[in-house]
Amino acid sequence: MSEDEKAPLSQLDTATRTELEAAAFRHLVGHLQERTDVQNIDIMDLAGFCRNCLSKWYRAAAEERGIELELDEVREWLYGMPYATWKSDFQK
Repeated sequence: MSEDEKAPLSQLDTATRTELEAAAFRHLVGHLQERTDVQNIDIMDLAGFCRNCLSKWYRAAAEERGIELELDEVREWLYGMPYATWKSDFQK
């Protein structure tokens, strides 16, 4: 698609939009997993949310769809390791 042929975001179908949002979210999660030097409190101070917030939002979205997930399991996925390990190795 050329520069002149760019599709407006508002014209994306729901499935494509969801796919793009999911890809962006996975990229964010990967970025946060790589940036262990960035503390949750720093993210919270600047952005108003942190890794733990994302974990809770993910779990809440699952629950809205009738899927029960353990918060510790979601945190492990989001952190890329057990939460306790991340806290002991990287939390300052």
